[in-house]
Amino acid sequence: MSALLNRTAAGRLAPGLRPAVDPAALRTRVVHFGLGAFHRAHQAVYTERAAALSGEPWGITAVAPRSAQTARALRDQDCLYSVTERRPDGHRTRVVGSVVDALAMGPDAKAVDALLADPEVTVVTLTVTEKGYHRSPSTGGLDSAAPPVAADLAAASSGPLGTVVGRLAAGLAARMRAGAPPISVVSCDNMADNGGALRRVVHDFVRASAWPDRARVLDLMASSVAFPATVVDRIVPATAESDRAAAQAALGVRDALCVAAEPYRQWVLEDSFAAPRPPWERDGALFVPDVTPYQLTKLRLLNGSHSALAYLGTAAGLTTIAEAMAADWGERLVRALCAEVAPTLPAGHPDPARYAEDLVVRFRNPAMRHLLRQIGTDGSVKITERWLPALRTLRARGTSTPVLELAVAAWVLSTRPADGTLPDPAAEALAGCWKTGEPAARPAETVRAVLRVLGAADLAADDALVAAVADRLPALRAGRVEI
Repeated sequence: MSALLNRTAAGRLAPGLRPAVDPAALRTRVVHFGLGAFHRAHQAVYTERAAALSGEPWGITAVAPRSAQTARALRDQDCLYSVTERRPDGHRTRVVGSVVDALAMGPDAKAVDALLADPEVTVVTLTVTEKGYHRSPSTGGLDSAAPPVAADLAAASSGPLGTVVGRLAAGLAARMRAGAPPISVVSCDNMADNGGALRRVVHDFVRASAWPDRARVLDLMASSVAFPATVVDRIVPATAESDRAAAQAALGVRDALCVAAEPYRQWVLEDSFAAPRPPWERDGALFVPDVTPYQLTKLRLLNGSHSALAYLGTAAGLTTIAEAMAADWGERLVRALCAEVAPTLPAGHPDPARYAEDLVVRFRNPAMRHLLRQIGTDGSVKITERWLPALRTLRARGTSTPVLELAVAAWVLSTRPADGTLPDPAAEALAGCWKTGEPAARPAETVRAVLRVLGAADLAADDALVAAVADRLPALRAGRVEI
């Protein structure tokens, strides 16, 4: 077996393959929750470049919320890993060195808490996906009745905490009690107003806790903890065996945590930090007073198109985004969805037609192999953000919504209890909507029930919408995508 990537091996690489910084010169000044591929290909890259260009020692300690194995694997490589950009003209690989330590949230809870209270740590970032926030579909606040949250609230004073929200709330509370300097907590997950959403669930956790000083903690957090909103963008497919082989061929050593990504990346951040931060703008990040126009454009056009391609492509028997784009309906779907949703975007957003053209180029990249199944996972959480707000707005205006109706129908079909059903936190409730397993007899009732599971009782009561979605099911069941 080949030698494993580590600092010694990295020192022998060609200059163009080595980290942009000396990892030994960095210190933990950023804590990141979420050890997934996206963070390693996005925020960690920006942070490394910011440290290299500024000469400031901005290092990251990454915290794995669930997988102690991932944290161990990263430590085994001295926290080094490679990013391969999949380009049509050939792949480009480089080792990233901004992560200086990796912890598992449960086993390393004391170390995590110590970092959250450390005055040198002034930024916390998160990529824990939408479901990691445990939000109530009806209120948008913390779902304190959810079993993981309820367990954390019961254990908040003495026991282990299993949710990122609970761990973060407890750590910030300890920081406030210790009188440590202000800190910024930065959501990098795909949600509208992700900063506000994170602030609310963290504050809700403190408010619902049994801590006797919770009111004082909340007062201190109001002035000392900022939750800037952000927009993150880079397509990072699940790592395949071919990616590992490509990384090993480029590096000459084995990288168990390599990631692959498209060349494009973007980061837009609300300029409302409470404490020092890496100068990410040195690597092209954009700081703006209000990220909402960028956020909604990305959520509704890019993420919305991605989800639509995932469910329609799955119905058509396809496997990847590139295959869906190669179908005779792929490009038309992206352009039509962007055009349909564009009127719901606020002033100041990027031009939707140009944005759609950029999406077509990015999605068609032949070097990418982004699995539809990966994108379609957790649909009940994702489409609530990506499709439903625009659908509500358009229907309230009396505007027709044929593309969104088609997309919803494809997602409804994907919830059928069957082999290969996509993972979803609401899978059991969704399966219950298919009482006979097939919609042939009462498709409208199935559509209505599925919408109610989403917390969309208003859309379930829209008879015209329900009928339009139900009418799309037969063609999709036959594998036909009709735009």
